[in-house]
Amino acid sequence: MSTTDYIVDILLIVVIFRQLRPSEVSVRTAILPIAIMVWAGLHYLHGFKVGGNDVLLMVLLTASGIALGTLSGVTTQVWDTTSGQVLARVGAAAMVFWVLGMGFRFAFAVYANSAGGNAAIGRFSAHHSITSGQAWTTALVLMAFGEVLARVGIMQFRRVRLQTPDVALA
Repeated sequence: MSTTDYIVDILLIVVIFRQLRPSEVSVRTAILPIAIMVWAGLHYLHGFKVGGNDVLLMVLLTASGIALGTLSGVTTQVWDTTSGQVLARVGAAAMVFWVLGMGFRFAFAVYANSAGGNAAIGRFSAHHSITSGQAWTTALVLMAFGEVLARVGIMQFRRVRLQTPDVALA
């Protein structure tokens, strides 16, 4: 792992801590996590042949990311102010769900870059028909995408819902 890889992984973990204190939810607040995600996609996603259980690995990790991002988004406290601002503050549950997903990816990458971890992942991959290291990289990046997009999407949905006046039914 390069220094840049460590920085990106750490940024994705700590981005949630920006909302320990109440902070505004706006379109602008979605920019940093999505920008990091776009950079990661351009940097890590490369074409490769899919075989064995590669697609299953990608689906499972992506679904895990979506689930953790959704749980983080729905457990974040969101409210509107009298001035029309929408504020959010993360609690323990939202932080745990976010850090669980992003931290898992970071720990996996560190482990994979150790001699013992690389060998263990190689054995696991051979035993479970995962055909390449790029399959793991893609699956882990898709997990992060799922987590980021689910959380950002839920936060933006909640913001719009709070800012939209109730429509009276006639």
